[in-house]
Amino acid sequence: MKTRIENVKILTMDGDNRVYEDGCVLVDGDRIEKVGDRKEAAGWSGGAEAAVLDGRGGILIPGLINTHCHVSMMPFRTLGDDCADRLRRFLFPLENDAMTRRLVYRAARYGICEMLLAGVTTFLDMYYFEDEVAKACEELGMRGFLGETVIGQATCEGPEPYTGLAYGEEFIRQWQGSRLVKPLIAPHATYSVSPEMLKKSFELAEKYDTLYTIHVCEMEHELKKFREEYGQTPVEFLADLGVLGRRTVAAHCVYMTERDIDLFAEHQVGVAHCIGSNTKGGRGVAPVPAMEKRGVAVGFGTDGASSGNTLDLFTLFKLFANFQKTEYHDRTLFPAKDIVRTGTVGGARALGMERELGSIEEGKKADLVIVETDSVNMFPCYNPYSALVYSANASNVDTVMVDGEVLVRGKKFVRADFEAIRRELAEEMGPFMKAAENYGEMI
Repeated sequence: MKTRIENVKILTMDGDNRVYEDGCVLVDGDRIEKVGDRKEAAGWSGGAEAAVLDGRGGILIPGLINTHCHVSMMPFRTLGDDCADRLRRFLFPLENDAMTRRLVYRAARYGICEMLLAGVTTFLDMYYFEDEVAKACEELGMRGFLGETVIGQATCEGPEPYTGLAYGEEFIRQWQGSRLVKPLIAPHATYSVSPEMLKKSFELAEKYDTLYTIHVCEMEHELKKFREEYGQTPVEFLADLGVLGRRTVAAHCVYMTERDIDLFAEHQVGVAHCIGSNTKGGRGVAPVPAMEKRGVAVGFGTDGASSGNTLDLFTLFKLFANFQKTEYHDRTLFPAKDIVRTGTVGGARALGMERELGSIEEGKKADLVIVETDSVNMFPCYNPYSALVYSANASNVDTVMVDGEVLVRGKKFVRADFEAIRRELAEEMGPFMKAAENYGEMI
């Protein structure tokens, strides 16, 4: 079945940044067949018979890409936000006390809904029981790059360290043929996984030709550990270990040296820039200008709702603009067009998916988002890129299509019962909230 999207301003985000003021897109199945202006569309073969989707004068953009997330940590949102050493004192212990397979599934469904309503059509996830996250993706129509966490400690999956390696391999085997789910392996961090297991995880990614994602240069104690034990930065250590490459997606990357950035460029590592969680944690601003100058692919990552409190990239657009411009005392740094590009093309490049995702071009996946311009915060709209970065928020997302299927229309879900999903998560969170009471001084 074909769908013709019309009455939209199209920001293609292609190599030439083409814009169609009165544009039209013809979708055939899960692919974009044609892109052009309304006059061109009159001559498209099969276009006249296609179902029409009226964009109502909105802005049509490629689906947004969230390159780093822990979607099932939704129950942690607003707990312990101002707690020092939050990860080790609060998050890890409560996770082990109260996170279950069923809670992962229901939290994933809720988090996926939040992302879809915000125009996110693809996300990369690192967590536990990732087969439950995969099930949620397929049920709701979301595109997910999903990685089972490998970590050297007890987890909610069991008391033994590194159980995620075997679990992750089985997960990859089971989900390799999925239309929407791309399984991968996710060693937690340089400081929480042994060199041997970092290497074994990378070998697994090579064996199954999938991605390898890891937290890198995020924590000050991480830098201290590697300086004292190895006389290296974490990035130099990973390079010597042989686990940097095109399949590597490094999250955070706040404390990077010039040499670190050169190594990322040399090995074609993708970076998930988590400006929201990094600045909330007081860690700093990643040196994105230097990364992009050397050709490192950078996309946006929300982190989990426990760390950044939102799974919404529009919030990150503003934070990125404000913090980067302030850090370098340069108002001209990162024009709005470049920020939208980071949320689309940049994310696709970081995931090695630039041939399939990230721009509105013939032959690419039909992952598309319409942002309405009728709301009070969207008028006037002289520059659509500026409107998206500085004016828009998630509530302005009107229509979302993933793999050619309309999932959100008129700001409402087409196939999901969001009220039921929220109610089910709230019910499942009872024991979790009871366990959280044990950390009262932190929350």
